Amino acid sequence: MNKTLFLFLLVALFLVGCNQKKKTTTSESLEKMNAISVIIDDQLWNGEVGDSLRNKFASPVLGLQEEEPIFTLNQYPGKLLEGFITNSRNIIVIKKEPKSKFYIKENEYVTPQLAVHFSGNSVKELLDSIEKNAPKIIQEIKSSEIKVFQSHIKPAKLVSDKIESRFKIHLNIPLKYNIVVQGKKFIWLKKEITSGNLSLLLYQVPINNLRDGANIVNSITKLRDSIGKKYIRGSNRKTRMITEPAFSPFLSKTKISEMETYETKGTWDLKNDFMSGPYINYAFMDKENKRILIVEGFCYAPSKEKRDIMLELESIIKTIRFIKKKN
Repeated sequence: MNKTLFLFLLVALFLVGCNQKKKTTTSESLEKMNAISVIIDDQLWNGEVGDSLRNKFASPVLGLQEEEPIFTLNQYPGKLLEGFITNSRNIIVIKKEPKSKFYIKENEYVTPQLAVHFSGNSVKELLDSIEKNAPKIIQEIKSSEIKVFQSHIKPAKLVSDKIESRFKIHLNIPLKYNIVVQGKKFIWLKKEITSGNLSLLLYQVPINNLRDGANIVNSITKLRDSIGKKYIRGSNRKTRMITEPAFSPFLSKTKISEMETYETKGTWDLKNDFMSGPYINYAFMDKENKRILIVEGFCYAPSKEKRDIMLELESIIKTIRFIKKKN
């Protein structure tokens, strides 16, 4: 009896140990941002189901000059599900099974991780489920990637403190971002990278500069062009940053840090020069302080892909927290 009990406890401890090993921390670095491991048999991947996945999850990112996919998809056959592929930070599992199912599970095999599961007894069922759930999945994975980047930020405290005292906000500015220009209600931060740089702008204007019912995109464009004319120049004094007139920016309305916010994405250009790149602009409608706070990220990186660079800037901006007035 004692021997049986001992064996039972030994097996139980072994199973617990295996389960604990399963939930290890993923070794994927920030260099693999926006990548999804798609666990799907070749027959489905090479047919309509694969086409649907590519159309939904590898469609072009809005606001970039050159086409880059929302996510990089890496396909693996279903038999690898129990192997090393489970260490991926983002997984989509597609199975043809009698019962139709869809669910998203966090940290299923490692931490951090988002695992998406589809199953259906026909190609049509799988296609219908992908069509219905793709927008939610894209949003979930993007939010997860932003959180992963934010968790790696080592803040430059002196820079963050200066921003806080000037604009009454908390913003986690990573090390390597340095203030290059500042005014009474303006700060320009820059981080040098190989063959280029990343920039963050912060400035504020009276809240009546943007009005509901007006052409918000045009108003934001005029505002950022006026700032570009005043502060953002190249080596030639006759240059200035403008919004690329050939491409209309993409506009969406959202809430960030409980603040009504306009997000615009587009292309900037250095007038009378050859420099250009993408930007992402957030106009926070801070009614309590009767101001519009603008936080914008843009980059100049002609030899690099821009998708992950812009995610870095977006992730930094979305650490924003507004300091409420004391009663």
